[in-house]
Amino acid sequence: MLDLSLLAAFAAAAFILCVTPGPDMMFIVAMGGRGGPATGVMAALGVAFGASVHAVAAMLGLSALFEALPALYYALRWAGAAYLLYLAYKAFRDRSDPLAAGGPDAAPAAPARMRAFWQGAVTNLLNPKVILFNVAFLPQFVDPARGNLVGQLMILGAVLVLIGPAVDAAVGLLSGRLSLLLRRSRRVARGLAVFSGLVFTGLAVRLVTAPR
Repeated sequence: MLDLSLLAAFAAAAFILCVTPGPDMMFIVAMGGRGGPATGVMAALGVAFGASVHAVAAMLGLSALFEALPALYYALRWAGAAYLLYLAYKAFRDRSDPLAAGGPDAAPAAPARMRAFWQGAVTNLLNPKVILFNVAFLPQFVDPARGNLVGQLMILGAVLVLIGPAVDAAVGLLSGRLSLLLRRSRRVARGLAVFSGLVFTGLAVRLVTAPR
């Protein structure tokens, strides 16, 4: 269905985009730095889930709603910024003791891991720019002469969703492992929480101030 040369070019371009630091990667680094390797990986999987929903929405043409209803675009953007600010507030207020509850090497409980997953998913889903990116990026690698455009877009979306989590999970794992070494100090643990809060705040500002 897809031209193999186009598919290879798309995979290479998608990999370059995924390893280039961006909002999602910064979010995952902040989550891994604050909660450890498992939290970083779960946040990456949540971001991947949100990205897959965006890819399906783009394939179904739902992005046209943004053109017909500009207010919807801005409402979603402000909702995403508000959620990021909420996460920043929680990070700034974090007074947890890294030496308590099993020490800094203890794995986070299942509810905490699922919370990281859904925080990653919601953060990605409330970013309308991801939909617009899919609309602009995916069609460049579609060959109309081969027909079944939706099928081609589905394959491209699947490749993107597979590459993204692999890169992001590695980033979340590495940042989390590094944080385990650093969080042995209460002062450093507090600094990591503040760093996470600053990252979330910066992402919120970027979301509402960047041009459409």
